[in-house]
Amino acid sequence: MKLAGCTTRCEQDLLLELINHSQSINSIMTMHDPGEMAGGAGNGSPVGVIGLGLMGTVLTRRLIDGGYQVVVHNRTRAKAEPLLAAGARWSDNPLEQCERVLISLYTTATVEEMLTRLGRALRPGHLLLDTTTGSPQETSRLAASLAERGVAYVDAPLSGSSEQTLRGEATALVGASDDAFAACRDLLERVAGTTIRTGPPGSGAQMKLVSNLVLGLNRAALAEGLVFAEALGLDAEATLGVLRNTPAYSRTMDNKGDKMVRRDFSVQARLSQHLKDVGLMIAAAQARGRRLPLSETHQGLLEAAEQLGLGDADNSAIIEAIRELLCGEKPPGADLA
Repeated sequence: MKLAGCTTRCEQDLLLELINHSQSINSIMTMHDPGEMAGGAGNGSPVGVIGLGLMGTVLTRRLIDGGYQVVVHNRTRAKAEPLLAAGARWSDNPLEQCERVLISLYTTATVEEMLTRLGRALRPGHLLLDTTTGSPQETSRLAASLAERGVAYVDAPLSGSSEQTLRGEATALVGASDDAFAACRDLLERVAGTTIRTGPPGSGAQMKLVSNLVLGLNRAALAEGLVFAEALGLDAEATLGVLRNTPAYSRTMDNKGDKMVRRDFSVQARLSQHLKDVGLMIAAAQARGRRLPLSETHQGLLEAAEQLGLGDADNSAIIEAIRELLCGEKPPGADLA
């Protein structure tokens, strides 16, 4: 079997290894009807949310809108204020009040640091639903460590931007035991439009990296194509319209194309966060003695964008790094000193 887009045998083998692993564990895909998800807030017990960045905030709003009692925590309480006004409750440690706690943090290391601070409240029967895009190896180790304490851990990164998640269009890639999966299925149905069971903890993180690899390269290819069109003297907006009607089409054009053309980099998903994910991909490949050549190039482009001051901008801002490389054109507002 040959995978289109794999430029080396090693890259192809790595993706096949991850895909075959998930297929061998009886993956389950469930698509959720938004109409059926309204209401139905579990057993009425409060649900905790730790981490109120872009994604954690959106997940909390979806839970509140679904009728759940939500108890929130973040390092800086100010981020919680809009959610408290919407009906959430603050806690210095939601693990003390909630049997089920959803986690949305930057890396697995950040999750472990949080558990070092708050984990004194963990007890047998707790369930942690972790939507963090983290290291597969570290995720697997964390799940095993928690299992020794009687704590169920569900590895459930979400594929989709914060805006897509708010609309109920995200896909949850879930690594969990049968019992843990069943115990949080109502939460997954509330926060995601589609749930795909990938296997044990760690497999969700693996599949998320594969998905993000393809998604990120689609985004970079679109950016380069638009800059190339501009260099040829073509209108970027008209070019985007043509691309949408050719075999080159991808959903990235709908989600990011207009932002690139209009240079609107208001945040759906931060560029620096995707750079972090690309680093995880490359590290996971290296751990198996493999390389990801396109992702290495992508990493360099994202680093160039960060150097232009675009790390906190939307990930569509990668087009500005390509514009500078191809045309020597600085993004609006960049430091030209």
